[in-house]
Amino acid sequence: MSEELDRIAAAAAAHAEDGERVAGVLAAEPDDGVRVYLCAFERDESRSWLALDGRARPVEDRELVREAAELAALCELAEELSGGGDLDELRQVLVRLRLTEGPQGIEEAEEAALALEAAVGRPPRVATFAYLDAVGVATRRLEQALGDGASSPFAQAMQLAAGAVAELADEVERQYRDPKED
Repeated sequence: MSEELDRIAAAAAAHAEDGERVAGVLAAEPDDGVRVYLCAFERDESRSWLALDGRARPVEDRELVREAAELAALCELAEELSGGGDLDELRQVLVRLRLTEGPQGIEEAEEAALALEAAVGRPPRVATFAYLDAVGVATRRLEQALGDGASSPFAQAMQLAAGAVAELADEVERQYRDPKED
């Protein structure tokens, strides 16, 4: 995936205006088999966006661009919010609890934390609905192993973050370059 993002970043650089740089590339698949690369361009304090397809061509379908931006934001949030935000620290706490207090069900919680860590993976990744589902299921399993039965703190946090997702998608729409002008 790193090589793919490097290839797209190089292609995006050809669309940069004077004084701009490619600040980042996010990959998303809002539809099966449809990969969109959201490329952020920065100059001083301003940012603009251009989406490229798998062949590094600008994407003209604004609805597809918005869907990719929303999905990418949701996946980033899911990663940040899963397991309370710091899976390594959580796993260390669980090990200490097992060794010092040995509460019932601690092994199940450790296994669930390990499974969540595997579901989250390491960046870079492609934002997909399958990824969101996997992180959600693994997070819920961990929450239940830790005793959160009725409600899901993760699901609540994701719902509260809906505004941030919409904000990013709105920014991408407002600051989207006209692919026909490049």
